[in-house]
Amino acid sequence: MKPLVLSGRAANTSPGLEQLGRRLIRVREFSYDGLGELSPFDAPLVAQQDQIDWGSNFGSDLIVLRAAVDQTEEIRKPFVRLNRDFDYLANGDLISVDGRTGRLRTIYRRASRYNFFLITERCNHLCLMCSQPPKDVNDDWILEEVCEALPLIDPSTPTLGFTGGEPLTNRDRFIEMLRIAKDALPSTGLHVLTNGRAFADPQVAKAWADVAHPNLTAGIPVYSAVDYLHDHVVQSKGAFDETLLGILRLKNLGQRIEIRVVLHALTAPRLVETCEWIARNLPFVDHVALMGLENTGYAIANDSQLWIDPMDYQASLTAGVLALRAARVRTSIYNLPLCLIDESVRSHAVQSISDWKNAYVEECGSCDERPRCAGFFSSGRPKFSRGIRPIVGEPQIAV
Repeated sequence: MKPLVLSGRAANTSPGLEQLGRRLIRVREFSYDGLGELSPFDAPLVAQQDQIDWGSNFGSDLIVLRAAVDQTEEIRKPFVRLNRDFDYLANGDLISVDGRTGRLRTIYRRASRYNFFLITERCNHLCLMCSQPPKDVNDDWILEEVCEALPLIDPSTPTLGFTGGEPLTNRDRFIEMLRIAKDALPSTGLHVLTNGRAFADPQVAKAWADVAHPNLTAGIPVYSAVDYLHDHVVQSKGAFDETLLGILRLKNLGQRIEIRVVLHALTAPRLVETCEWIARNLPFVDHVALMGLENTGYAIANDSQLWIDPMDYQASLTAGVLALRAARVRTSIYNLPLCLIDESVRSHAVQSISDWKNAYVEECGSCDERPRCAGFFSSGRPKFSRGIRPIVGEPQIAV
């Protein structure tokens, strides 16, 4: 299993590209109807040799070439030639290219349902299972690039996500970015993964609410009903209290909140207690996501503390979902294949794993439920449960 490559190095670049520095590009294919007028960020994506003239006459100061285009001597503009890992790029996708190094990243795919923008690698947590280990660097340029990218995104995009690090590290500029998103993409739902602690400051909570976005959700982790366990998981003393205060302040302003609980050997044993506590104390939240562990980043380093076969918490997961359901709290199960979920709560399972790192194993080939199943992570070092099996001939779950 291999995830889709979203960052790497160009196959080669031309002299003069380095003078353009870091550059955001929206690629336009030979037939590029449906994306509106050209912008200064648009560049032609030349797929074959006979399109070079079209690309050279395109109103752009650079050209992007697919890997198959190798006769470049007739090109009179700076160009970047992709390697075959990026053959998936299509009309309207956004890439960021550093002309000095040849490094490039795909930051938006128009055809995908799973577009998340990394806002920063800085964070005030050191979560034991963090899939994006934080770095203490000044990377505000990433947020500026996202602000630049938002007006270039197809306005029919249903949802966009924002993650980190902690996106509210540079809170003033991030909230300004939310305003840009609201103006540029008024019909697009926004989902922000944040530890929620910034909202303990009433001014931050108010600034967020003042954006007045009609479909903005803060996804906030609460790993346990026990404060010291939550604090241990995130490696920050006092985090639980600040997170809960942030949730209360934000909800008091009528904002949408999702609570996330990542399931591993530290959180799963107290899952029923956590779900019952949420049902009693936070029944006003808009959604609760109970999430299987992605074995990447710090989760690999902390494997001995974190790994638990999902079969060993299957009963607790079922009981937790039923407790939340009884309290009428909308609940979903993320990142777990259906064969590891009790049939009584399978209807809560979501195909949640981003398409670029979603995969299935051999047993899935004969499974009746594969079209509705989340499958597995192909990122990191995947670990597999003893309970993996095809579901054949059983009643299909409600959709």
